[in-house]
Amino acid sequence: MKGMCGFVGWVDYEKNLLDRGVVMDKMITTLSKRGPDAEGVYATTNALLGHRRLIVVDPEGGGQPMTRIVDGRRYTIIYNGELYNTEDVRKLLVNRGYGFQSYSDTEVLLTAYIEWGRDCLNKLNGIYAFGIWDEEKKELFLARDRLGVKPLFYSKVDTSFVFASEIKAILANPAVPSVIEEEGILELFALGPARTPGKAVFKHIKEVPPAHYLIYSREGLEIRQYWQLQSKAHTEDFNTTVEHVKFLLMDAIERQLISDVPVCTFLSGGLDSSCISAVTAKAFEREGKGKLKTFSIDYFDNETYFQPSVFQPNSDKEWIDKMQKAIDSNHYSVIVDTPQLAEALHKAVLASDLPGMADVDSSLYLFCKEVRQQATVALSGECADEIFGGYPWFTREELYNANTFPWSQAINERQGILSKEFAKLPIAEYVDLQYKNTLREVPTFEGDSPLEKRIREIFYLNLKWFMVTLLNRKDRMSMANGLEVRVPFADQWLVEYVWNIPWDMKFYQGREKGLLRKALEGILPQDVIERKKSPYPKTHNPSYLKEVQKILKKIIENKHSPILQLISREKAIQLIESGGETLKTPWFGQLMTGPQLIAYLIQMDIWMREYKVEIR
Repeated sequence: MKGMCGFVGWVDYEKNLLDRGVVMDKMITTLSKRGPDAEGVYATTNALLGHRRLIVVDPEGGGQPMTRIVDGRRYTIIYNGELYNTEDVRKLLVNRGYGFQSYSDTEVLLTAYIEWGRDCLNKLNGIYAFGIWDEEKKELFLARDRLGVKPLFYSKVDTSFVFASEIKAILANPAVPSVIEEEGILELFALGPARTPGKAVFKHIKEVPPAHYLIYSREGLEIRQYWQLQSKAHTEDFNTTVEHVKFLLMDAIERQLISDVPVCTFLSGGLDSSCISAVTAKAFEREGKGKLKTFSIDYFDNETYFQPSVFQPNSDKEWIDKMQKAIDSNHYSVIVDTPQLAEALHKAVLASDLPGMADVDSSLYLFCKEVRQQATVALSGECADEIFGGYPWFTREELYNANTFPWSQAINERQGILSKEFAKLPIAEYVDLQYKNTLREVPTFEGDSPLEKRIREIFYLNLKWFMVTLLNRKDRMSMANGLEVRVPFADQWLVEYVWNIPWDMKFYQGREKGLLRKALEGILPQDVIERKKSPYPKTHNPSYLKEVQKILKKIIENKHSPILQLISREKAIQLIESGGETLKTPWFGQLMTGPQLIAYLIQMDIWMREYKVEIR
């Protein structure tokens, strides 16, 4: 394994790219935070490949770009991710006569492609985005992991094809202008901070969707899906299912502990992070690695202002203390203060290259920055809710029957904030189009009852939209601090198995994630297993609202602020003055209410300013 990284590439069949080194250097430099430890470039007439590396395993052998010559043909890879079944794939290749110079997964992945071509993807278990250049065929192969844990963007402008781990690296190439059109505005206001799979808001930039590969050659561009969930009958009884889930989950966590640098876990005292922390602490003990370091986030004065709600029933602190004692970890609590949180909205935009989940992003950015002082790799509990059904929209009828994305129902509020010029944009129609397009892809199963069919659709919408939004956030906020975060619940084998478990098993004893709770008996203290789900903590301190009101007010008062092209000044003033109180339901997810909508608009202005965004 070579650790998390960033890469960038440029292919042009009409130009000699050997004299474009200065532009390439600029593109690579934008990714220095993703890979602070080393960099490399591969240059040939029609292709430039650049890489920045964060070293996690095999410091000597995992350098990139990595080239192998087989039968006189030269192949070069740039790669970001981790393979969790490296040794299985290596064995298959050794049996076919290949030898290896390193123990990094980079070499195994490149060799797998040389042996099997695009079919190598069917043999991989892991999180990855990579590019391979075949010098003889002058052909580029790009691929992204099944669930979209690792990012991959590309742009085709005139004769140039540019691709990278992040949008900022593509925009550093003068061939790609920083432009948005009507569709980009719809993405930001109708769906944001979610994005339609494959879209990247900017006119000239697209994303390789999860579970897709792309081939670029003189013949042009081909993009294909290589994996899809399969719906079929679940034949195991409840007890066997519980054991099977337990086995797959333990296996996923333990495979993801491979590292030559310190590993820690995030711990909120909730079911998902507690499970990962407990299994990791046991593995540390077994292997004589000493005490596990665990980390949690809270906000200054939060206990004073916390108000339970249906979306956030209790606060984390007592549960964290309970878990810390149970697993005997060295626990660190990161306390974020309000001014920092508002200030970091700026850094979060620069990490994401787009407006994001407001302070849900900036708090994670600040948290990862602190964790990075003590560890290079962390394991986190993301994706359990999407896979096992943890959100209110799995269990509350009015949410799962909403006939739209259940986490994003504030359509009128989104429409209402637009400026006169864009007030007629078809916000509701655009949301409906993307929603229905996704439903058409759901792998159906004839044996499903109407309820089962609908719940399957909700699971699919979550995997394709909500989960990817959270994974994007986790990747950008952690990698902007050179921290690699792994997400065992997004393991392919676990996801494929759980997909077909009937809802009455998943919803065991009428509890959200009831099946997962059952599987964790004996692994976690019983009261932690019973704890009601509480999402990622947000600040309840009223000083945060005051801070964002002040910032947006200042933006609105400056008539040159770029966001005034997009939003109505009057509506923004109303929003500021009411403190977002008019929003009775979150405008996105479970947590994003008035203060977060104000912060989202702040982020949009920062983004338009910093990225010199033009509207055409």
